[in-house]
Amino acid sequence: MNDAQIAMNALLKQIEQAVIGQDHVAKSIVIGLLTRGHILLEGLPGTAKTRSVKALANTLDASFGRVQFTPDLLPSDITGTEMYQEIDGHHQLSFQPGPIFNHILLADEINRAPAKVQAALLEAMAEGTVTIGKSSQKLPEPFIVLATQNPIEQEGTYPLPEAQMDRFMLKVTVDYPEDEAELDIIRLVRGEELQDGKMASEIVGQDKITVQLVLDARQQLADIEVPELVERYIVNLVMATRHPERYSDSNLANWIEVGSSPRASIALDKCARANAWLAGRSHVEPDDVRIIAASVLGHRLNLTYHAAADGIDHQDVIKALLDNVMVG
Repeated sequence: MNDAQIAMNALLKQIEQAVIGQDHVAKSIVIGLLTRGHILLEGLPGTAKTRSVKALANTLDASFGRVQFTPDLLPSDITGTEMYQEIDGHHQLSFQPGPIFNHILLADEINRAPAKVQAALLEAMAEGTVTIGKSSQKLPEPFIVLATQNPIEQEGTYPLPEAQMDRFMLKVTVDYPEDEAELDIIRLVRGEELQDGKMASEIVGQDKITVQLVLDARQQLADIEVPELVERYIVNLVMATRHPERYSDSNLANWIEVGSSPRASIALDKCARANAWLAGRSHVEPDDVRIIAASVLGHRLNLTYHAAADGIDHQDVIKALLDNVMVG
């Protein structure tokens, strides 16, 4: 492994140490960082969504901003604003950047923000720029949005529009931990209390990973080979969401109302290459696609009323897709 691979795997390990029992969350965060992808973390309160993002910020030598989304939030609270200031006796407009001008932005409870705020965030996620007045400000590189939301709390929330959901490279479900992991969490937090409240990613004692290593890692992903067999597997998976009737032996046609956009194919390709790269391989295997399929495709599907009536959720549909769409 080269320096960038060693650094990214060290980053992955440190996040896993800070957030016990959520290895899939840690890996998704690192893959999002490598692929220039934004991540939506969905889970019940107390499942370490915010802690996962803080673990990334503590391990990476990068700037970190946090916004607690509320119904009265304004776009300028995130992007910043132009202000009149007196400089050397002259009045002029000067731009005061908001928290979005950081390498890592934690958008906590993103579905509590009104449409105008979500639109401002969408531009930043899609273009890497923020428009203030007549000027456009470029965001730092790397730039990643890690947003959280509670799946069961609906009062006072604004569901994310489909266009914005599609902008998230990955949507990761954060579940409650298992018995042994819960026990380890108790011990971890108790140990942090003895270390003046520092979480595991701060206690490890290693140097922080530089932004340049992240940028180097991103460049290396282009060298990962994707065999045509895997390319066609990616296309077949996405096409199965748009034409589920092709798989007449399954219930896919009864469950899927609207399939995934071309962004899903692009995301599957990028994330599969990142997964292979982290494993130290120079090529992508079908298992790389299967590992990240649920996080890439789940939020890009609209399910039918029949699926809801049958108690079928997005994860059930992804499992059915993987069971019915064969490699080759």
